[in-house]
Amino acid sequence: MTTDTTTPEDGTPADRAAPAAGAVESTPPAPAAVTAVDPRLLVRQQGFRGYAEEFRRKLRSGELGSLPVVVGLIAIGIVFQLQDSAFLGAENLSNLFVTSAGTGLIAVGIVFVLILGEIDLSVGSVSGLAAAVFAVLTINNGVPEGLALLLAVLTGTVIGAVHGFFFARIGVPAFVVTLAGLLGWNGLMLQVLGTNGTINLDDSGLVAKLTNHYFGDVAAAYGLALLSVAAFFLFSWRDSRRREAAGVPSRPLSEIALRTAALAVPAFVVAWLLNQYKGLPLALVIFLGVVVALDFVLRRTSYGRKVFALGGSVEAARRAGINVALVRMSVFALAGTMAAVGGMFLASQINAANQGSGAGSLLMNCIAAAVIGGTSLFGGRGSTWSALLGVLVIQSIASGMALLGINAAVQYMITGAVLLAAVVIDSVSRRTQKTAGRA
Repeated sequence: MTTDTTTPEDGTPADRAAPAAGAVESTPPAPAAVTAVDPRLLVRQQGFRGYAEEFRRKLRSGELGSLPVVVGLIAIGIVFQLQDSAFLGAENLSNLFVTSAGTGLIAVGIVFVLILGEIDLSVGSVSGLAAAVFAVLTINNGVPEGLALLLAVLTGTVIGAVHGFFFARIGVPAFVVTLAGLLGWNGLMLQVLGTNGTINLDDSGLVAKLTNHYFGDVAAAYGLALLSVAAFFLFSWRDSRRREAAGVPSRPLSEIALRTAALAVPAFVVAWLLNQYKGLPLALVIFLGVVVALDFVLRRTSYGRKVFALGGSVEAARRAGINVALVRMSVFALAGTMAAVGGMFLASQINAANQGSGAGSLLMNCIAAAVIGGTSLFGGRGSTWSALLGVLVIQSIASGMALLGINAAVQYMITGAVLLAAVVIDSVSRRTQKTAGRA
């Protein structure tokens, strides 16, 4: 007699039917199976050889980071130092840092806009208008300098918010809105300055001290270097401990110590050089403070992550629940604020507000600084440190040219070539990352 071993529904043999309720079915791993290991852990386990291979892999996949601009800075330093030994002298480097502050602060705001994948063409005019507002309030109307400075900076904030409103709420392209701002705010600046066209500031006033004040005590420069190095070590170590506790790849103490040493050497060399001239410039302290603070905002806060998300994909950010219009308006308001702050530093350099404030090559230098430093014109990638590195490249070229007596025409051509090279590197890097599946 034959026993039926199939179910009436699908014909599956009874001895291969699903297990009874409550039974747990597990498949043992294959004898030769290997547990997957995070590649970053393997890199650290292999020591310097692992890091060398990881560095080559990043180069092949287009993950260049700040390498091109750092190499460029070193090359610029070597070339101009060979031509004139005063280039890396204490006085020239101190002046270079001071003159970089105004343009660099404006470039920091541009970084946020570029991360969105947009552009702001009005920052030059906004910086000039802010300087004019400050000069009229404090010199012509006797408003206290502190209050006048606050109102001038808020002028930039309001202007940026207006640009952001037309862009985010009305839908006017940012290029058109800010191009209109470039023309309109420049005209308003001329109107505010009046027929005289120039208003000289108080030589001993608050704004004048922004670029003219130095901390002469040698402890100031060395103290800032020590504080920077110590803060870098502590934050790196704390981040490593948190990652280790969470069970994700973290840097070993030896790597953190090596990175700290790599930062300490140039930091203390620069401090020594600054002390050979007038000491630590106040402008450099403020510039570095702003860069560090906004870098924290960009990389360590939910707001910063929203900015990067918009730069990556607006539609994806919207579906993730991000208020796209609000973030866009805030970014343009921030750019306007930084333009006004930078305008105060630029006015401090000449100790006046005049019809040429915010004009000339300022706008192009600010955008070029952000791009040369590593911020992508395509959005989604950038850092406030890009503004610092990029403006150092531009000001180093200008300083070296001035020492050699080369006219401004050649300087513009070289700066343009450097900007083109930065954009080409960015484009090639993005294409390489897409090919490698990392974009």
